[in-house]
Amino acid sequence: MSKALNQERLMTVLVGPHVSEKSTIVSDKHNQIVFKVRRDSTKKEISQAVEMMFEVEVEKVQVTNVRGKKKRFGQTMGKRADWKKAYVTLAEGHDIDFLGAE
Repeated sequence: MSKALNQERLMTVLVGPHVSEKSTIVSDKHNQIVFKVRRDSTKKEISQAVEMMFEVEVEKVQVTNVRGKKKRFGQTMGKRADWKKAYVTLAEGHDIDFLGAE
């Protein structure tokens, strides 16, 4: 039963891919993919989630906690939510294709 819960948890760990200029450069140079992940997720969970969902082999995971920016809404100050970013290094010969092009 714990394995089923574990698999349900892994399905929620990855929030989505993080697409930016820096993530594109990192992807091309170092065979890394950048994901937005849950704030309470661990490196091991992220690695298992990527391997399970995309059927690739993960070499290592680096995690960064990103602070939310302070923004102004009219006269009141506000703050965007903090979030977590994971740089996932894929093993040699593995690749994730988000567009589905062959």
